[in-house]
Amino acid sequence: MGIRSFIHRLTAPSPSSSAPAGDYKLALLVNHELKMGKGKIGAQAGHASVKSVLNLGKRDPSRLDAWLTSGQAKICLKVEDEGAILSLVKSAKSMDIPAVIVRDAGRTQIPSNSLTVAAIGPALIDDIDKITGHLKLL
Repeated sequence: MGIRSFIHRLTAPSPSSSAPAGDYKLALLVNHELKMGKGKIGAQAGHASVKSVLNLGKRDPSRLDAWLTSGQAKICLKVEDEGAILSLVKSAKSMDIPAVIVRDAGRTQIPSNSLTVAAIGPALIDDIDKITGHLKLL
């Protein structure tokens, strides 16, 4: 069973509406202030990706399917600090774009409860870019 089938089984029921046509992506916002190592960034980005995808599967399976079938695009962006991330997440939510944050448990290199990564999307690329277009790639 492929990942798409697995996620679909987790997130059924069937979509009641269709997603807007176009290409979708998921933006991962990395808190640059924490100076995380590459492995830590990878793990935290993974947490944010999974959390975002599972939430979207429950909320809007047709949009999840649109993202899965349009190539599952993901980008990692550098964000100055926690305050800037929270502001971007608030903007996304005000536009009805899914957004989640990840806070670290504090077992390794980051203090407990630190906001490490946020995920915005999956959503239409143009909508994501309205919020994150000014950010630099990690």
